[in-house]
Amino acid sequence: MAQQNTEQQAVINATPIEVPLQNGKAKAYFASGCFWCVEAIYESVYGVEEVISGYAGGHTKNPTYASSNTGRTGHAEAVEVIYNPEQVSFSTLVDVYFGSQNPTQVNGQGPDKGSQYRSIIFYQNDEQKQIIEEKKEVLAKKLNASIAAEVYPFTQFWIAEDYHQNYEKLHPENSYIQNVSIPRLKKFKSKFPELLKENKK
Repeated sequence: MAQQNTEQQAVINATPIEVPLQNGKAKAYFASGCFWCVEAIYESVYGVEEVISGYAGGHTKNPTYASSNTGRTGHAEAVEVIYNPEQVSFSTLVDVYFGSQNPTQVNGQGPDKGSQYRSIIFYQNDEQKQIIEEKKEVLAKKLNASIAAEVYPFTQFWIAEDYHQNYEKLHPENSYIQNVSIPRLKKFKSKFPELLKENKK
C-alpha cells in the first residue's frame, strides 16, 4: 500500500503535459463518475467535436475497466473532450464539469462509488490550473461546503475499451442509462440551455 501511495503521489506531483492543438482543436480531460454519463454531457455542448471515454489519473500503464474497478491502479473513469476553442473555452468546460455533477460527493457520483468514480479535473498549464482553482473556491463559498474534485496535472489518457464508446447513444434501453445517465444529462441540459448544440442551430 505504501508503494501505491508513493506512486500515486508522483502522479499528483508530475509536471503537466500540454496537448498541442490539432487542426485548431484542443483537448481537455475530466473525471466525474461514470464515463458513459460524462461523455453524453460533453457531447451535447456547442463547440465540442468529440468525446472519448477512458482512464486517467493513476499510476499503472494500460489500465482496463476491470483493473481500474479494483481501485488499486489510481485511475478514474475519465473523458477526453476534443473542442474548438473559438466556440467554447476551457473555462466554460469547467463550468459544465461542476454544473453536471454533485460537486461535494467524494469518491463517486450518484450510485457509483469508489475511487475509480472520483472527481478529477486535469490541467495542462498554470493558466488552466488557476481557472480550476478559482472556480472551485467560488463554488465552495457558494455551497458553504468542501468541493470533492481533485486537481491533477495532465500526464496521460488511456482510451477505454471499444464497447464503452458512445455507450449512452448506442444503448438507450440499458437500465443504468435510463435510470442514471439520461436523468443526469436532462438535468444538465435544463441548467445550461445556452450551451447546447441543439439550441445553436
